[in-house]
Amino acid sequence: MNSHRKPALLLIDIQKGLDDIEYYGGHRNNPQAEVNARKILNFWRDHNFPVYHIKHNSTNPNSRLVKGLYGNEFKDIVKPLPDETIIEKKVNSAFMGTDLKQQLDNLEIKNVIIAGLTTDHCVSSSARMAGNLGYDTFVVSDATATFDKVGSNGTKYTAEIIHEVELASLHNEFATVIETDDLLNIIKETYQI
Repeated sequence: MNSHRKPALLLIDIQKGLDDIEYYGGHRNNPQAEVNARKILNFWRDHNFPVYHIKHNSTNPNSRLVKGLYGNEFKDIVKPLPDETIIEKKVNSAFMGTDLKQQLDNLEIKNVIIAGLTTDHCVSSSARMAGNLGYDTFVVSDATATFDKVGSNGTKYTAEIIHEVELASLHNEFATVIETDDLLNIIKETYQI
């Protein structure tokens, strides 16, 4: 991890609409994801590191994440403070159609930490793009989660399998996959906190 600049935390789509588990597949893995995301967020706030709250404004009229609906709001556990940056997006990647890259580059940020929902959609898309853009990217495995999915052949895949396979695809290719406590220990050591 590069210690030249403070690392940025990207909290991806931790929104109330994603509590509708039946709508999103009937089962979700890692019920502690938001608790771990909050633990990381508290650490970032305590050390005045940059935080970016990413919000998905769905263009699907049936989605729980349509702008203006209750489900579009951030979950209370990670609700942004008035001085924290909110980035609104309409696609999976937090970098597409937003000024996130410009904001990170303006602060000369090289290290990006990603947590949130869902592992195989917006977390993965954002991590892949961050890696391709040259950021030293970390995805926090126990601060992300996803839902069951049905494949094109009708096979149902569990959230646990999807989560693990997606993280395996990201690790050492686009990002370093890490758990919350290990991340915080590395940050403490790197920044001598």
